Amino acid sequence: MNNYAVHGIRFIILLLLQVLILNNMLFMGFLKPYVYPLFVILLPLNINKIQALFLAFVMGLSVDFFENTGGVHAAACLVIAFVRPLVLRFSFGINYDYQTLKFYNEGFKQRFNYLAIMVFTHHLVMFALEAFSLKHSLYIVKSTLLSGLFSLFLMLLFVQLIRNRK
Repeated sequence: MNNYAVHGIRFIILLLLQVLILNNMLFMGFLKPYVYPLFVILLPLNINKIQALFLAFVMGLSVDFFENTGGVHAAACLVIAFVRPLVLRFSFGINYDYQTLKFYNEGFKQRFNYLAIMVFTHHLVMFALEAFSLKHSLYIVKSTLLSGLFSLFLMLLFVQLIRNRK
């Protein structure tokens, strides 16, 4: 299947999973998992930075539209799309520099580091913008850590399912 089609299908599946299922679930009264950033995280390595930022913005804005959150998700997606090359270089090192990186063939530790940094960056930006006050810093830290861990767990499962299919 065409690479664009695969990413288009991934966009639709993650968006629908987020807005139809996960947005309607609260675990322990306040934990809401966010898996839609996986779309930005799994964008092709050779994608143009402008394209990555545009696609991240569209994904975030789509979630904002359904959650009525006024750009919080779009901003968080833009941040992770912007820092993505740096995190890839940090997590995968020379494989990324020489464009020989195959995400699903890399070790678990490297994939985990990459996903964790991206997820916690996304969640920190999202919850900080949502609270929009340092007075709520405990809420920001608690929400980032707990929702981030839960989201990271779900994303690792999703990535493992994709990896096993390939």
